[in-house]
Amino acid sequence: MGQVVTREELASLVAKFKSNEKIIVTTNGCFDILHVGHVRILNEAKALGDVLIVGMNSDDSVRRLKGDARPIVCETDRAEILANLASVDLVTIFDEDTPVEFLRVANPAIHVKGQDYSATALAEAPVVEAMGGSVKLLPLVPSKSTTSLVSKIRSL
Repeated sequence: MGQVVTREELASLVAKFKSNEKIIVTTNGCFDILHVGHVRILNEAKALGDVLIVGMNSDDSVRRLKGDARPIVCETDRAEILANLASVDLVTIFDEDTPVEFLRVANPAIHVKGQDYSATALAEAPVVEAMGGSVKLLPLVPSKSTTSLVSKIRSL
């Protein structure tokens, strides 16, 4: 079971992982309503390395990105749910609109996103690559997204 950590705690843990030659994998997102698409990408991300660190958007960040009706689930609950998944080692909450600052601290060997993004469109790709890491895009689970779940719930 993982844990939720501050950015300062993350920096200390990353230094420890690096000194033990652990392969750090990261991903990030809002994870507002966890669904099978999230779980599959997290499991695939974990299989790429030794440590999976999830950067999660804060409530304020989600509102700026998704609108005032989101998030549905508060940041402390979202973080606790993520940290309790078998594939997740650490969760840290970030307040910025992009995960760039989180990634500067996490310094991953591999940063994972879903294929709904392109590596060239990701603000974080140049940062990860400048630190010697790579970005890997994983296939999405068709028809599985938080936005579609929220729309379905609202239509009922």
